[in-house]
Amino acid sequence: MNVILFDKNPKKFYPLSLTRPISEFRIGIFTIKQKWSQYYDNVSCSCEQYLNNSYPKLIAKNNLWIDSTIIPNNNLIVELNSLKNGEALYKDDILIAFVSEKFKLEKLYKRKTSLKIIRVNSLTDVFTINSSEICNDFKLIEKKDNSLLDRKSIKVFGDKKNIYIHPNAKLKNATLNSENGPIFIDEDCDIMENVSIRGPFSINKSSVVKMGAKIYEGCSIGPFCKIGGEVNNSVFFGYSSKSHDGFIGNSVIGEWCNLGADTNNSNLKNNYSNVKLWNYEFQSFIDTGLQFCGMIMGDHSKTGINTMINTGSVIGVGVNLFGPGFTRNFIPSFSWGGSNGFTEHKFNMFKETSIRVMKRRNKCFDENQSNLYETLFDMTKRYRNY
Repeated sequence: MNVILFDKNPKKFYPLSLTRPISEFRIGIFTIKQKWSQYYDNVSCSCEQYLNNSYPKLIAKNNLWIDSTIIPNNNLIVELNSLKNGEALYKDDILIAFVSEKFKLEKLYKRKTSLKIIRVNSLTDVFTINSSEICNDFKLIEKKDNSLLDRKSIKVFGDKKNIYIHPNAKLKNATLNSENGPIFIDEDCDIMENVSIRGPFSINKSSVVKMGAKIYEGCSIGPFCKIGGEVNNSVFFGYSSKSHDGFIGNSVIGEWCNLGADTNNSNLKNNYSNVKLWNYEFQSFIDTGLQFCGMIMGDHSKTGINTMINTGSVIGVGVNLFGPGFTRNFIPSFSWGGSNGFTEHKFNMFKETSIRVMKRRNKCFDENQSNLYETLFDMTKRYRNY
């Protein structure tokens, strides 16, 4: 079956979905698309038109179209595989999937499911369900030799079966606690001296945890990241750096971000009330229903040293944030400044920096990338009314 994961309301997930389909969100060990690829051979995305060059869609005669916010499981796969051409699967009034050659919802026969459906309903779900998704994804990993755990320099609390360390990973004098959930350490990762990690936790290929870091449960580190200091219940999509001391909690960080030394985010208000978060769909701050909520940071954004980030902050794409004091809670894409005020981050300056940043990781900020981000620069201009 040819599977296409379609984005129904990407604006709901800005700024993270400005630069990728929702199915490319990392939740747990894998992205949503990678989770579906555990069950189907051919999986592609249907997203906003300006993203098509980066994320092409593969259409066949018989396609299984699935809402990209849905997280797969074995029971759901059984129901999806039973769908025939022209049939759609609903949970209550919410469309889950349908089978058709083209994306057409008319004249579909509706089938209802009583299954419990796990889906990403909001930006904050990326970190609130991350622990459970690490546990679910860990079950899909083919466990192999874990002889690295026998080293005297690695201290383990909990069941060793709940820890996977790739044979090419480096660990020295680390403490791993799997009592509350599994720990997954991928290929070529480097866990430096005196690091403490509590599961559920996952770290993907070629990422580094710096000396003395304290990593609490519910953290997922994507590929080619550098992480230091204190991190709790947060997701780094990939290629981002938080190399130094400072606290990040209940947050989601996109790709190609850099947090300067001693950058800290607040994840709890002093009056312990629910945190409100900027919502692009409703153009206002919406109650998350959460007492703990840090920040959402879009791709290619950066902070200077000692930056203080307010509780429930939404930081767009291409932001350069610096200066004393707490910043505002909503910072539009391509902004330059801090608590003393903002100006527009000029596109040519952004492009030059991005070229240098990506070159350090042997990646190219090519013409396709340039066109994509220039489109975003124009799309988000109306928010930069400082």
